[in-house]
Amino acid sequence: QVQLVESGGGLVQPGGSLRLSCAASGLTLDYYAIGWFRQAPGQGREPVACHEPSSGRTYYVDSQKGRFTISRDNAKSTSYLQMNNLDSEDTGVYYCAVAQYCHGNDAAFDYRGQGTQVTVSS
Repeated sequence: QVQLVESGGGLVQPGGSLRLSCAASGLTLDYYAIGWFRQAPGQGREPVACHEPSSGRTYYVDSQKGRFTISRDNAKSTSYLQMNNLDSEDTGVYYCAVAQYCHGNDAAFDYRGQGTQVTVSS
């Protein structure tokens, strides 16, 4: 049974940093693209970043470029999302998802986690 479990969320002040983790089990993470998505209050789920090992490509939404970094440790079956210089617009529930290729819609991914809450507030 495939499971994705996110962790690392919390309350952070504007300008602060967080590192989210996505621990995968029940699959070999090496072969999967990993995407991170965010759902802000009252809004739909939107892509944040994605790493695709088959092509070696990494994708970021423009508003996250230079602030967020996606990475993975295949030996630990874990993906990370390092988020720096956070602001209130980054508030939301962050989800990870896996698929063969990166997609802009999380519904196209094969498996998704339950999410971790990130709140940016002073």
